Amino acid sequence: MLKSRAFWLVLLLLVLLPTVYFWAMLSWSYSDGERAGWLQKLSRKGWLCKTWEGELSMVAMPGAAPEKFAFTVRDDAVAAQINAAMGQRVSLHYEEKVGLPTSCFGETRHFVTAVRVTEQVPLAPNISVPQAAPASAAMPTAQPAASASP
Repeated sequence: MLKSRAFWLVLLLLVLLPTVYFWAMLSWSYSDGERAGWLQKLSRKGWLCKTWEGELSMVAMPGAAPEKFAFTVRDDAVAAQINAAMGQRVSLHYEEKVGLPTSCFGETRHFVTAVRVTEQVPLAPNISVPQAAPASAAMPTAQPAASASP
């Protein structure tokens, strides 16, 4: 009877400890923040565990080589928002998760939780690329001046 109880206790611990560990690692974030750039890629990948994997191209200064930010998306609704903003300049809110021993949760440590399309492209402090004005807000054309007769 004692051996049977010990067996079930060990079996319960072998199942419970990894479950608690994975829950803790997925709930806790090592860091979180924002990254801004142009969305380049988003694809659903994986043999058994399908995850959304994406790439953001970040440019620090005009003319500089872009840095690529690889990220994972776990929420299908956020992935749909990112897919709709493909090719646009966006700001991604991410959480960095450490301690996940398998790629089944994602290929990167950076998990995107929200996306926001940005309207202006800052080139330098207080300098940005102006956005095109809507057609209804176009400036009126100048009228030619009437010539005065002597």
